Amino acid sequence: MAQTAPLTPINHDRDSAGMTYVYPVVSRRAGGVSVGVNLNPNNACNWACVYCQVPGLVRGTAPEIDLAQLEAELRAMLADILHGPFMQTRVPEGARRLNDIALSGNGEPTSAKAFPQVIELIGRVMADFDLTGKIKLVLITNGSLADRPRVQDGLGKMAALNGEVWFKFDSATAAGMRSVNQTRIAPEKQFERLAAAARLCPTWLQTCLFALDGAAPSEAEQAAYLAAVERIRQQRIPLRGVLLYGLARPSMQPQASRLSALPAEWLETFAEKIRATGLTVKVSP
Repeated sequence: MAQTAPLTPINHDRDSAGMTYVYPVVSRRAGGVSVGVNLNPNNACNWACVYCQVPGLVRGTAPEIDLAQLEAELRAMLADILHGPFMQTRVPEGARRLNDIALSGNGEPTSAKAFPQVIELIGRVMADFDLTGKIKLVLITNGSLADRPRVQDGLGKMAALNGEVWFKFDSATAAGMRSVNQTRIAPEKQFERLAAAARLCPTWLQTCLFALDGAAPSEAEQAAYLAAVERIRQQRIPLRGVLLYGLARPSMQPQASRLSALPAEWLETFAEKIRATGLTVKVSP
């Protein structure tokens, strides 16, 4: 690899490997090394979440993916991690294990037209490195395209590769989604997409909570979220649980100065309310 600087949980530099699509991170949530796959090197996303850490974020979709380049980069990265000096030179002790391959990056990964082909490609590479069933394949998504046939095709392929979806669910109200995610998608429509994704591939809700202008989420926002979680239980949507997290790294969006982290105790109190519905909750302050 071209770079040799140590990685830390707050250093998620997607240029750290000198590649277009592939980058390594030490994940605070995963507790090890995650190999990131960035299908949005153009920094384009169909949402514009106010806490997003992508600099120069623009509205749009993923560009055409050079599948041959992506495969070559992924193979080179995995070879360095598994058979080279990567772990010793770049990863802190205690985190020197390969945890997953994660489709995340600088925009919405499912907006890539070749999304199912990318999943097939990753599956081939995992098999060649004897990783199938030994590490997870994670999709970090806003879920807004989960009703598209090509995305559902990819989700089905993921399920066969020890796949896991982290489905963004920051608010259950239209006003909250406009404020936090800057999208006008109806919460009801998003709920339907969540149900579809969860039935195709193991799925976690991924919720980021923070203070806006010094104020925690309102009682109404909290109540709407808990009602949605209760509805998930009542409808027997096969959700794995909730990944509840706070602000770990600074936002690169215009609203950054309005955001601040909530106390860990606040997050834990809210997590207990979610747990009361029967769902597992993992908290990352």
